[in-house]
Amino acid sequence: MSTKGDNDEVRDLELERIIGFNGKVQAGLIVHPDREHLIYPLGCNIIIEDINKDAKQSILSSHTNNITCLAVSNDGRYIVSGQQTFMGFKACMTLWDYASKTVFKKWELHKVKVESVAFSKNSKYIISLGGQDDGSVIVWDVATKEPICGSPAQGESSGITTCLATSKVSDDIFVTGGNNVLRVWTIEKGNRKIKSSDTKLGGFKRIINCIEMADDQDEKRPYFFCGTTTGDILCINRNTNILQFEVPEKNKFSLGVTCISFVKMTEKGFNLIVGSGAGVVGNYDIGFDVESGNKQKAFLKHRADVKSWKHREETSAVTSIAKRGEGHQFFVGTAHSQVYKFQIADFTAELVKTCHSCPVNDVIFPFGVAQLILTCQDGEIRVWNLSTGKELRRFVLANKICNVLAISRDGKTIVSGWNDGRMRIFGFKTKDLSLELKHVIMDAHNKGVTALALTSAGNTIISGGGEGMIRVWDIVSATDHTGKKEIRAELRHSFKEHKNFVSEIIMRSNDKEFASAGGDGATIIWDLVKGTRKNAVFANTLFKSVAFGEEELQILTCGTDHKLGYWETYDGSLIRELEGSKSGAINSLDITTDQRYFVTGGEDKLVKLWLYREGEVTHVGKGHSASILRVRIAPDIKSIVSVSEDGAILQWKFPNL
Repeated sequence: MSTKGDNDEVRDLELERIIGFNGKVQAGLIVHPDREHLIYPLGCNIIIEDINKDAKQSILSSHTNNITCLAVSNDGRYIVSGQQTFMGFKACMTLWDYASKTVFKKWELHKVKVESVAFSKNSKYIISLGGQDDGSVIVWDVATKEPICGSPAQGESSGITTCLATSKVSDDIFVTGGNNVLRVWTIEKGNRKIKSSDTKLGGFKRIINCIEMADDQDEKRPYFFCGTTTGDILCINRNTNILQFEVPEKNKFSLGVTCISFVKMTEKGFNLIVGSGAGVVGNYDIGFDVESGNKQKAFLKHRADVKSWKHREETSAVTSIAKRGEGHQFFVGTAHSQVYKFQIADFTAELVKTCHSCPVNDVIFPFGVAQLILTCQDGEIRVWNLSTGKELRRFVLANKICNVLAISRDGKTIVSGWNDGRMRIFGFKTKDLSLELKHVIMDAHNKGVTALALTSAGNTIISGGGEGMIRVWDIVSATDHTGKKEIRAELRHSFKEHKNFVSEIIMRSNDKEFASAGGDGATIIWDLVKGTRKNAVFANTLFKSVAFGEEELQILTCGTDHKLGYWETYDGSLIRELEGSKSGAINSLDITTDQRYFVTGGEDKLVKLWLYREGEVTHVGKGHSASILRVRIAPDIKSIVSVSEDGAILQWKFPNL
């Protein structure tokens, strides 16, 4: 909590819900040992979510940048997480108490990035692996919360070490692997040092993606398994530290083996769940077959009557496999930020979570509805239920980018603007309420559609483009040659006043005027009835967002100069200018219906709630780890929604002021 002015306190906004999951974090999806909670990262936050109930969330916020690795102790008492930071700075590692959801300890020894973390079998130690700029492995004592020892993770001639796994039978053994490097380590706490032994791969050169230790209590088969970028699995004998075998010989996993999870011992070997870079998840038996002459041959084969599951998106790698309990059920996380729940008996999959995996370009509320939002990203429009965080509907158009959305007051018409210069108009099907494409306005703008607004009746569209054009379209009903009713758009006006992209268009409540903000440093007020420019304001900035202020006699602007401007609509004069951000552009603003409060968000990753008349910040929301692209206040003024470049959707509680 910080202070501002004459002891006026600036409080923290309360974070109600996060919709998102960073599926790109290797092994970032974890089932807590209590079997009732999923733990996963998003940006600089760790989310703990109920599995079986109403998806209630607890949010751990302490990191200052993207979380890159995550681990939970086997007894469930602790969570440890590591992050990345900027070149030349130390990256933070945080130890959390799971029960109280508070920070136990913070460490800063690794440079730039913590690549991987893991607990030893009985949570006696934490082992951490630094990133490319650090290249060290450190052992931490959980009891004293202090480092015991450290060592370079690889030799001078070896490649980068990227993955880490701890033994399931001993606190003192762990394994690291990476680009043509694989080492077994032994911890000697009494001597405060660790010893490494390079694995003998017999001439094989591999880049290792993941490591999984076998759960072998009797030490008869002390093996561990390594998934590689070439699509094979290496089986290593931990005692001799020699490559035992490599499978499969043919038909290797497409795009590499990205995840391995040990299930159980079998008569001839091991049962594993394997995930690949091509989105394939399979249940396999791996081990030795005895052939004639007592010669052993390695095998990898599907479990009987079980087929591999294939993710529908070809490029979505499997990045996490998290067993629930003994492995009768497990969860899979993908690089496209989706989570599936599997039953291992019949290998059926259920989609339990879907999130944005790239920048969310726009978010809107339907008129008067506070529990639904619409968002858009590359090639997708999604409808969400805010109360549950679940995706309800989706429209997908490959190889296109949806830039902006608008919805009519009755909620029946959704207009979207795309980077191909077209506007696509949607409605809801009466049967299942899925999004149905009703009409496409071809060549609406030749450098993409960047801004949209609709009149209250929903029969007029105002669009802005990357070339600076503003166009007014009338939506009319028509009947085709078969007698079927359809809609089409007719161009009424076309304006060329802006000399750069149009960033936002807003309608006045009387539907007679609208304002447009542009990247040319101009915000223009237009007369929609006459089709003429009414007034304009100019500043040395790229305007990013605009809103009508108090009684709609003023406009409020923000942009790349970090300033908030209050302007008279009558003559375009500047009334007041505030410093809206100390670092970075302000990308978006939104104002309440009573014009008493407004909210801003931008490159400083902060959501700020302002008093309009006083021009003061009352609350700040800290939770985003990437630039905020859009902020919206719910129609009931009970929550604020912000979206960012990392695909996160954050819902904040609107404070009682």
